[in-house]
Amino acid sequence: MKILLVDDEKKFAMMLSKRLILRGIDVDYVYTGEDALSMAAQHSYDAAILDVKMPGIGGIELKRKLSGLAPEMKIIFVTGHGSENDFEKGSAEAAYYLAKPLQIESLIEILQEVTGKSVR
Repeated sequence: MKILLVDDEKKFAMMLSKRLILRGIDVDYVYTGEDALSMAAQHSYDAAILDVKMPGIGGIELKRKLSGLAPEMKIIFVTGHGSENDFEKGSAEAAYYLAKPLQIESLIEILQEVTGKSVR
């Protein structure tokens, strides 16, 4: 399973990617929507984990752009400070909309569900 993780909180992105890698998931992580688009143009991903609130290209706009590049890629939104309006928008756009802090085992189960692939 290959995942693209996009979050402007660098410490969060690094730590989550390490935790996923330890569980056998191939992860690329970037800190901006612009970098995510570049990575998606160069690589194929089963799923993307996108922060909703980021400077520049936010998660919902990024999801729409990624879907144009890779319509089969599944999207999971994460947020640390989402409003009810953000939840409604995000839920309509992605398979899941999760609040930080994430429970790693729950995230693994969701990734397996949306991709149809198992993790060791």
